[in-house]
Amino acid sequence: MGTANREKKTGKTGRVASAPASASLNLDGVEAFMGRQALGILALGLLVAVSYIPVMLWGGFVWDDRVITDAGLLHKLSGLWRIWFSPNDLNVWEGHYWPLVYTSFWLEHKLWGLNPLGYHVVNVVLHFVNTVLLWRLLARLVVPGSWVVAAVFAVHPVHVESVAWVIERKDLLSTLFYLAACLTWVRFGVAPRLGSGRYFLTLVLFVWGLLCKSIVVTLPAALVLWPWWKQGRVSGADWLRVVPFFAVGLGIVGADVSFSRLKENVALDYSMVERVLIAAHALWFYAGKLLWPDGLAIIYPHWAVGVANPVAWGYVFAAGALPTALWLLRHRMGRGPLAGVVFFAVTLVPVLGFVDYGYMQFSFVADRYQYLAGIGVLAAGIGAAAYGLGHIRYGGMGRWGVGGVVLIVLVVLGTLTWRQAGLYRDNVTFYKHILSHNPTARSIQYNLGNALLTAQRPEEALAAFRIAVEQNPDSVNAHSNTGRALMDLDRLDEAEERLRHALEMDPRHTVSLQNLALVRIRQQRHDEALDVYRRLIKIDPGNAGGHSGMGIALHYLGRTDEALQSIDRALSLDPTYAEALNNRELMPQVKAHADAGFALMEEGRLDEAEKHLRYVLKIDPVYTVSIENLALLQLRRQRYGEALVLYQRLVALDADNAKAWSGMGIAFYYLDRTDEALQSIDRALSLDPTLEAARVNRAAMRESLQRSGQ
Repeated sequence: MGTANREKKTGKTGRVASAPASASLNLDGVEAFMGRQALGILALGLLVAVSYIPVMLWGGFVWDDRVITDAGLLHKLSGLWRIWFSPNDLNVWEGHYWPLVYTSFWLEHKLWGLNPLGYHVVNVVLHFVNTVLLWRLLARLVVPGSWVVAAVFAVHPVHVESVAWVIERKDLLSTLFYLAACLTWVRFGVAPRLGSGRYFLTLVLFVWGLLCKSIVVTLPAALVLWPWWKQGRVSGADWLRVVPFFAVGLGIVGADVSFSRLKENVALDYSMVERVLIAAHALWFYAGKLLWPDGLAIIYPHWAVGVANPVAWGYVFAAGALPTALWLLRHRMGRGPLAGVVFFAVTLVPVLGFVDYGYMQFSFVADRYQYLAGIGVLAAGIGAAAYGLGHIRYGGMGRWGVGGVVLIVLVVLGTLTWRQAGLYRDNVTFYKHILSHNPTARSIQYNLGNALLTAQRPEEALAAFRIAVEQNPDSVNAHSNTGRALMDLDRLDEAEERLRHALEMDPRHTVSLQNLALVRIRQQRHDEALDVYRRLIKIDPGNAGGHSGMGIALHYLGRTDEALQSIDRALSLDPTYAEALNNRELMPQVKAHADAGFALMEEGRLDEAEKHLRYVLKIDPVYTVSIENLALLQLRRQRYGEALVLYQRLVALDADNAKAWSGMGIAFYYLDRTDEALQSIDRALSLDPTLEAARVNRAAMRESLQRSGQ
């Protein structure tokens, strides 16, 4: 030991245990670091999981999630190819070319169908991955308090919209590729060389992000911002490295914008001055929600844009004053706060209103738009606080105090996130929350009405549709679905009146035609229903619902072979159409038993005939042919009371059925209710003067009454 010590002191090298001891010490450090990292990841995972329990347990599909539930392309094996190479087939109203997002939905449909649990769990997992990537990126950039920034990101309620709303997968995936690209770029503390593997990987991740959401186009600006933040300057080499990123980004986004305008060409009449006012207000709005997340709404009301409004110009002045102040104070505060603010603003530029986009028709802002951008404010604010605290001397109690404050903030934010996540349970909950914050939100009363109809709450749906009509009297859809709600309440005459009004507004409105045909079916006016369905199919030959409805009308008219042809046509257009599938299975059974019942009755095998006819009515209680045959069978068995009940049921379903009135007259006659019998026979003849059986029975009744002296 003495020799070893002397050799160590004199700097001589020898065969001593110093090297192994050093190696052991380094290994302990690595293990300690890895242990802390694992604990940090575990803690972030718990924060995410607990905060989003409501959406994983009870979350459903809401609003635009119908892209997943209704888009047949996502349900077919061939859909994957068409998502990438024939995106028009996807028929998504927002119309962007973001194939990686829809590929993820296509894959999930193959794994768990339309069970919303799987989709929500994937979103939560992606949010967790983004949280970990953010922590590791900020730690690599040596941002003070990097874990706390990631923890706040994990539980901040402004992110609920991106995580709990399945269709907003685009925010999560695009951010994942964005953060992965940044982490790849700065992994070794220097930007990668042009042509290196790491450079190429960063570019590939950037492209993948753009194929999820176009907001990722701002990544090259962030890559330029990084060397300025670290070194105070941007060299020519730095600019040269990002040129390909700018070129690729502009190319992909330009193509996406061209594609989206084919789907939805929005042109809003705002001047450039007004757009500046909108952008400045939006920046402060987003920052305010990050700092004080109260009153979060899924659709925020539009604010008035007035060039003469001094408050509006106050936002513009403040938006310029803050970065100016941070620039002037950079030598004292460092460049970090300014870098964070610039990142925040630049990342939001695509959605600040300088360029028109579809959602501006609903609102100027949305929480989901700052899922990525908000990182700048969180990192600048929390990083500055952590840096300041790091230069303050305090004992163990002080550290516990700081930790306690952080814990309280995370608990409060997590609780708000839990509450906000519960809004994504179903459409009724979702739309009611929107209206509670924004009663005049565009189309939401109409959407709520549809959700209430689906939930079989027609009274509430009718109230919602009436408000929708008041808000937008020119909405054919609102008038049409008001009629549908009235139909579901069995207020058929009112429903017919409202639907006729809708068709006066737009004679080719297929939804109104389909609803009117359904009213006709309910009224047992099957011939008229058939005419309406034919009109619908002439306008829209590919309407599966129209072909299916026509099959039902033909079925009730006793034209089962034609009915089955119509049902088969509906299924060829939409093999998953549940109503058509059900009717395709039942119609042959109904016809077979109805035919068998009639044949057996004609053969005099009345007990067997009755079994078949009652089976038909068990399957289809309003199948008028079998009701009529069963009533006739009861007349033959001299069960006049039962026959009368059946004829009354038939007349209630079809008040213009002359044969039913005639049969009811016979039942009344044999029950010694002669006056009612004659009234029924007269009613039958008024409906069909050529009905010979009614004429003969009326004469026989009169003769019988004369003989009896009545």
